[in-house]
Amino acid sequence: MRQFTSQELRNAWIKFYEDRGHVNCGAVSLVSDGSTGVLFNVAGMQALMPYLLGEKHPLGTRLCNVQGCVRTNDIESVGDRSHVTFFEMMGSWSLGDYFKEERCKWSYELLTEVFGFDADHLAATVFAGDDNAPRDEEGAFYRIKAGFKKENIHYLPAEDNWWGLEFGPCGPDSEMFYIADVPDCGPNCGPGCHCGKYTELGNDVFMQYEKHRDGHLTPLVNKNIDTGWGLERNLAFLNGSKDVYKTDLFADAIAYIEKTSGIEYDKDEKTTRSIRILADHMRTSVHLIGDPAKLRPDNTGAGYILRRLIRRAVRHARTLGLNSDNLLELAKIYIKVYAESYPNLVQNSQFVLDELKKEIDRFESTLENGMKEFKKILDGKKAEGANTIDGKSAFYLYDTFGFPYELTEEMAFDEGLKVDKEGFDKAMEAQKETARANQNFSQKVNVEAAAFEKLDSSVVSEFIGYDTIASEDTVLAMSDQKTIVDSLKSGESGTIIVSKTPFYATMGGQVGDVGVISSDNGVFEVKDTIKLGNGRIGHIGTMLSGEIKKGDKVCLKVDPVTRSSTCKNHSATHLLQSALREVLGDHVEQAGSYQDPDRTRFDFSHGQAMTADEIRRVEEIVNAKINEKIPVVTLVLSIEEAKKTGATALFGEKYGDTVRVVTMSEFSKEFCGGTHVENTGDIKTFKIVSESGVAAGVRRIEAITGDNAINYYKKTEAELAEAAKLVKATPATLLEKLEKLNAELKELKSENESLKSKAAKDALGDVLDKVVEVKGVKLLATSVSGVDMNGLRELGDQLKAKIGEGVIVLLSNADGKVNMVAMATDGAVSKGAHAGNLIKGIASLVGGGGGGRPNMAQAGGKNPAGIDKAIAEASKVLDSQL
Repeated sequence: MRQFTSQELRNAWIKFYEDRGHVNCGAVSLVSDGSTGVLFNVAGMQALMPYLLGEKHPLGTRLCNVQGCVRTNDIESVGDRSHVTFFEMMGSWSLGDYFKEERCKWSYELLTEVFGFDADHLAATVFAGDDNAPRDEEGAFYRIKAGFKKENIHYLPAEDNWWGLEFGPCGPDSEMFYIADVPDCGPNCGPGCHCGKYTELGNDVFMQYEKHRDGHLTPLVNKNIDTGWGLERNLAFLNGSKDVYKTDLFADAIAYIEKTSGIEYDKDEKTTRSIRILADHMRTSVHLIGDPAKLRPDNTGAGYILRRLIRRAVRHARTLGLNSDNLLELAKIYIKVYAESYPNLVQNSQFVLDELKKEIDRFESTLENGMKEFKKILDGKKAEGANTIDGKSAFYLYDTFGFPYELTEEMAFDEGLKVDKEGFDKAMEAQKETARANQNFSQKVNVEAAAFEKLDSSVVSEFIGYDTIASEDTVLAMSDQKTIVDSLKSGESGTIIVSKTPFYATMGGQVGDVGVISSDNGVFEVKDTIKLGNGRIGHIGTMLSGEIKKGDKVCLKVDPVTRSSTCKNHSATHLLQSALREVLGDHVEQAGSYQDPDRTRFDFSHGQAMTADEIRRVEEIVNAKINEKIPVVTLVLSIEEAKKTGATALFGEKYGDTVRVVTMSEFSKEFCGGTHVENTGDIKTFKIVSESGVAAGVRRIEAITGDNAINYYKKTEAELAEAAKLVKATPATLLEKLEKLNAELKELKSENESLKSKAAKDALGDVLDKVVEVKGVKLLATSVSGVDMNGLRELGDQLKAKIGEGVIVLLSNADGKVNMVAMATDGAVSKGAHAGNLIKGIASLVGGGGGGRPNMAQAGGKNPAGIDKAIAEASKVLDSQL
């Protein structure tokens, strides 16, 4: 067996196929174009899909390359010796050219002449056949003809020997394996048993079919060959290891992590897992950002996967004592390692480092507080005896601290809890519904405007409501919301247009006025006011009584209470923006706003959640400006004059020749067409009620003013008094009382945990005599009564320490339900043990399900009667793994 560096292996692959008439077609972007239904390129053949379906490739019918790929479907498995999210696939293809005979011949030559294997140590699998396609006798024949020994050919079902994406080219495949010089694991030992004797080297796919979106297969016009060999796993194996992290691809990065953290690789199971996750996720992130597509972290699609990888890397870096500077050094190491094979990383190196720094800083700024908040939520759930973190709490961590759902799920799993995904999705949808409010408004505008399309262009409206909330005019036009009408009668809904109106139409985030339009013969309630286009303002509402006709003289009166409340909220928003820039920095820009009589909502650019102190300071500044009773002055200026004042304009907004500039001394100057109070003192008071995230880099504040804020304080005061009453205290002594109760609760919880731990140990007794050996691996599978999941995990850790190397399986009947925990040491895992798969293999016997990582897994069940059967089955499942 010959040893290679990663670059030598790439070069050897390309040369082997170029010598056989193939053309190096080069690699494509890691980010998929979406044509195959996946976010990333997950296989070398993906970019060749049209040509595998029959189109002619400009470079010919024989192709080869080394293609970077990204797969994150089993991201939870990263941390063991073999799983990675970015990998390189060494590929070669025949597009209707040669088929099985040449393919099998060349694979054998590659294995023996280039890699140095001998026939005695080579095996191959072929498709065993099913209802869709026959047994691949031809594949077996050509494997043997090429040099494989007949006794080393194994027939396996479609789940092992059929290849294809969600749809597109597919067919039977034939995998090649190296046979280790170790005894068989049993009578059925072979490549499919995963006992460790057989190591996969590569795969030849015989593409004979096309799988359509509805699932049915049709023969391809031309038979194709798709060969794929994973570079990382082959590189490790050829250099005498099954650990891909012990190759030159990771060596420099892991050496840097070891040196910086002071933690040795492969010394401790937990820290080694973190080192692998960090090394893998940073490598993948560098490749995705440095890719020709220049992917950026985002909240959707491929960008969301990238964000999740970076944030997961940050979390594991922190457990190793590394900081953001260390992460950027890791990125530089990978850029250097891949400089020759991926020159785009060098070309885009500054972009890679800048994007990584922004995302790392964005997450780290909230991570510490987020982890504290997660701990609070976790402790609360454990105190309640709950096994699930509710969706609302998970969404809170996502919305406020930027924790991807999967990060919360992973941390919860490590603590033995699940997360309510359905509840999380509902909370996410509720936030999206709020954002859709403006879209619904737009639909209403379009419907109303369509009814007046045929009006003469001279029918226009003028807003005169800056200085008055009442006026008289004549009805110019009316509609019943579908078509123009001459009158509206009692109970009918519609829209009225006049030439001059004091009603403000929804614009710039401020909602339209409400009020009444009345004539001598009827009363019309205005429920909304909107701009219809073509210079018209529509008053939308319902006739309360009588009848109003086109041409009638009418009196228009804006509701003074709602107008006043809206003005207070709008003026407070101007103060809020200036206060935010003062506290957070000049990067704060308006990203959206909304003011109605009840509240103001302001969206602004900022990369992290505001701290409690920042919120307090902003409130104090706004209220200070309210107490100063600053006159609110509006100037109508030319656009050039307005810009000279230094007034803030909304980015991307189009302005006319003249604009209104609303000023509140030198503290606030903004372009604004809305209505405002006359003096900041009219606002009375200002209170922020929430701060949250709405998109990457965009935060949202909701606040109340005036009587709404005063009522809020009254309600809070009443709730405080009620809370004090419940714990037999007064509002003044409530904090002291709660601190005392909390201390007592902690003491009781500690005492309770000690009693539970002692009870669990007593119930378990001395079980070391129950340890058995399964193919050289120690197994302790037993049950204990009345122990919860936390208790089982604690017992498992204690027993694992006592037996040294081996596997622990514990089951408990707790209140009619079954708790299960499985643990495997590093030594046991290296021999094939997998705690997650072991749990899966026995959980059904107690009416449950579950799983987890190779070294630790847990599950629940509903049938305690099956505990003894599950314990007995554990040894059989472990036996099949070893």
